[in-house]
Amino acid sequence: MTTATHITLITGASRGIGAAAAIECARRGMGVILTYKHQAEAADAVVRRIVTAGGKAVALQLDVGDTTSFDAFAVAVRDALDTTWGAARLQGLVHNAGYGLYSPIEQVTPDQFDGLMNVHLKGPFFLTQTLLPLLADGAGIVNLTSATTRVATAGVAPYAAAKGALDVLTRYMAKEFGPRRIRVNAVSPGAIRTDLGGGLNDEFEALLASQTALGRVGEAGDVASVIASLLGGELAWVNAQSIEVGGGYQI
Repeated sequence: MTTATHITLITGASRGIGAAAAIECARRGMGVILTYKHQAEAADAVVRRIVTAGGKAVALQLDVGDTTSFDAFAVAVRDALDTTWGAARLQGLVHNAGYGLYSPIEQVTPDQFDGLMNVHLKGPFFLTQTLLPLLADGAGIVNLTSATTRVATAGVAPYAAAKGALDVLTRYMAKEFGPRRIRVNAVSPGAIRTDLGGGLNDEFEALLASQTALGRVGEAGDVASVIASLLGGELAWVNAQSIEVGGGYQI
């Protein structure tokens, strides 16, 4: 059961799945530190929604692709924990921040490739490393991956490759952090209605729905509930897993 001192940090939570996860975690009684890169107003709106509903949340700026900023970010997290909750540790960490790129392999540039790897793999790796001293023993980590690691979709190769590497990293984190009872799992969204990669038009949404066993595309809240459950006590024996949340996408 989640206690009042359970505080989770969610990256990229000003919109989409991250925002839905922040709201769902707060609804379950968790404190939330959410990050944004540019959209401060959107992040503040998520905080206000949580606070209005009786929860506590703080928004901090972070560029997950810039590892040189992580030490200063850790100081800001420590200050937020102390000032807002009178706490010293995080009980949850969700690596959600990311962006999409649609381009065939022959057209991908090195800068585009590096950008995706920095945000989706290098960032989570070194942000976890930096925040480990602030993570409580028994904490939960959730890495957002993608169903594109299972179902090859032309045009998203570097994105899927980064997410596939994050899937592997998830298992290694679970192995190495096991002595501290820190659980690490990956959540792999299928076709979800968000604005990642430009969002879905009606025709594309209909196609994706037709390829999903339950006959619709997912909503951000469908993924958020799984993230929150992994961070809470009800799934405390689930570890080192990649859980696809896609309603049966291309099975």
